Amino acid sequence: MAGRKPIPSNLKVLRGTDQKCRMNPHEARPNPEIPSAPRHLSREALMEWGRITDELHRLGLLSNIDRAALAAYCQAYGRWSEAEAQIYADPDNPRLTTVTANGTTIQHPLVGIANSAALLMHKFLTEFGMTPSSRTRVAAAGNREKNKQGFAALG
Repeated sequence: MAGRKPIPSNLKVLRGTDQKCRMNPHEARPNPEIPSAPRHLSREALMEWGRITDELHRLGLLSNIDRAALAAYCQAYGRWSEAEAQIYADPDNPRLTTVTANGTTIQHPLVGIANSAALLMHKFLTEFGMTPSSRTRVAAAGNREKNKQGFAALG
């Protein structure tokens, strides 16, 4: 489908860009809650799950139906973290390249795994408002009220 992706109403409210004419009155509004972590997540992915779920819930950006997207992000984070750890297991000799059986130097497969996981992570980070640029468009509800009061005092 052409055009911009629709922005969920809760993100519009947090960003301060909500306008009655642009809100979808029929949009699904799931209850904010922290979903349980899937059992298949790696150790690194589970650590990331625990690190970010409280923050996303506090901002009202997490519900049970977000479980799969969050799990995919966390698993990508786990793969990226594990690949990077293996690449730099020996800091003096990082495994960035490898030599094939016929003597050709190529990028080490772990570098490709880390790069692919980083790209996937970025897509999910943007969806949840967790990159610096996407975060500038999101403000917590309390901060939005403070900003309104600050502007009222000016004029």
